[in-house]
Amino acid sequence: MGDIRRRGAVALGVAGLIAPLTLALGAAPAQAASCTTQAGPYQKQVEKFLGRPVDGRQSSTDCKAIQAFQNKHGIRPNIGYAGPVTWGVMDLMNKQKAVGSTPNKAGNCPTNKGRIACVNLTLQISWIQDGSRLVYGPVPVRTGRNGYETRTGLKKVYWRNIDHVSSIYNVPMPYSQFFDGGQAFHSVGVSMWNPPGSHGCVNMTKTAAKKYWSLLKTGDDVFVYGRKPGT
Repeated sequence: MGDIRRRGAVALGVAGLIAPLTLALGAAPAQAASCTTQAGPYQKQVEKFLGRPVDGRQSSTDCKAIQAFQNKHGIRPNIGYAGPVTWGVMDLMNKQKAVGSTPNKAGNCPTNKGRIACVNLTLQISWIQDGSRLVYGPVPVRTGRNGYETRTGLKKVYWRNIDHVSSIYNVPMPYSQFFDGGQAFHSVGVSMWNPPGSHGCVNMTKTAAKKYWSLLKTGDDVFVYGRKPGT
């Protein structure tokens, strides 16, 4: 994140991007990796997710489909192997989709605060609600990786900077809305499922970050709960 100094306050947290800026969403590597002929431990699950014939055997077509998915979401190694990281991303996508339009069905995010931005680390989703009414979302997000976890608890948006640039990582953080030291909502140019995660910020697509910018204001509540898989 950068050093945030405003009215004498120094940002306490560290957040931002961990993936290089050249790893844009959907971008393929400069040189395509070779495709493996080996079936992975999650071969059938991955085949089903991708709409491939579910036979548990690796074909060249299977491998190319898996590799395309890996390249789209920045998963490495990108050799078309149906391993735990690739299946973990797919499984998370399935769970996110299953949430539908009731992200706060379990009532974990407070409904007595009025307008509030909620972040479910376990499912890697975020939404804005007003009381029990869903205002926007849920949308997939990319939160802090192991060792740089997005901190949980009730917080407030304390500073907004639409054109912020991290002074630590020297990377742009458009539509930044800081809610806990250096941790903020902001847009990034990588997939929301690009592992292993951020340095603490809640990464969003540009579309989602712009919508959050229009819906939230300084002083609005933010509630972060759960635990990101792998942290």
